[in-house]
Amino acid sequence: MAHLLPTLTSLLLLAGAPLTVQAQESAAVSQQADEHSGMDHGPIAPSQIDRQSMDHSGQALPASTMSDEPGDAPPPPVPTDFPAERFFAAERMAASRAAMMKEMNFRTFALQIDQLEFRTGKGGDGFGWEGQAWYGGDVDRIVLASEGEGTFGARAERIELGAYWRHAIDPWFNLQLGMRQDFRPDPQRTYALVGLEGLAPYWFELQGQLLVSNKGDVHARGKAGYTQRITQSLVVEPEAEVDFAFQDVPALNVEGGFERLELGARLRYERNRSLAPYIGVNWERKLGGTAELARAAGQGVSGVSAVFGVRAMF
Repeated sequence: MAHLLPTLTSLLLLAGAPLTVQAQESAAVSQQADEHSGMDHGPIAPSQIDRQSMDHSGQALPASTMSDEPGDAPPPPVPTDFPAERFFAAERMAASRAAMMKEMNFRTFALQIDQLEFRTGKGGDGFGWEGQAWYGGDVDRIVLASEGEGTFGARAERIELGAYWRHAIDPWFNLQLGMRQDFRPDPQRTYALVGLEGLAPYWFELQGQLLVSNKGDVHARGKAGYTQRITQSLVVEPEAEVDFAFQDVPALNVEGGFERLELGARLRYERNRSLAPYIGVNWERKLGGTAELARAAGQGVSGVSAVFGVRAMF
């Protein structure tokens, strides 16, 4: 047993060494914390800020290269390769791209009836309609549009039929070029038509048309509407329409200036978008000198009515 005593003593000394080092480190940390707690933490002097901007080696840290100013570097070149060709044959991918472009360049026919309604008010029961049929695609279309109104038991007050070419000039607005035939009021008029329609910021639908008749009189029409979805099935759609004459047209009982204003709001149940019933209110008024001519002829100049109708798409 005597020869084992030196060995046991050595092992005990080795096992106690780490504990001694750890105790010494803990004591040093405690001493530093006590010294730090007694220091004054007042405002940091600029010299201290400068020292803080240095790393532990005493070297100044590089200034940040980030900036809010836009750069003037040229844009990267447009890619001319197709990544899919790394995995598939080039001729197969070329045929696929050609098929995709052909599908995007579609041609179709559509019929859209925006308003087909019954109107009731103090002036009697009547009707109104507005719709269009078109053939073409996203860029070019041939459009046949019609709108009008009247009172039951009497001749229609307005019957308009327009035919025009609609061309997309950008993703938001379309150019209209064509003609419009007014069957009512009498006498009939044929107009050359140029217009602009599209979607303005905040999703307002706008349309403006300039019309020159075969008799030389010039008119303009502006429309504005907004579609607000309340729920997945309920949609409210306020809209406004105004007509303007650039000169007096005695044959049509129209004087120069604003001649007619129409405001309406319709609440639509659009569970099935192909056939959606609605209810609403419609107000119409003749303006300016045109209203004076209507009063002189014993006609009303304004009227409000409740409307019940349907909107359809085919």
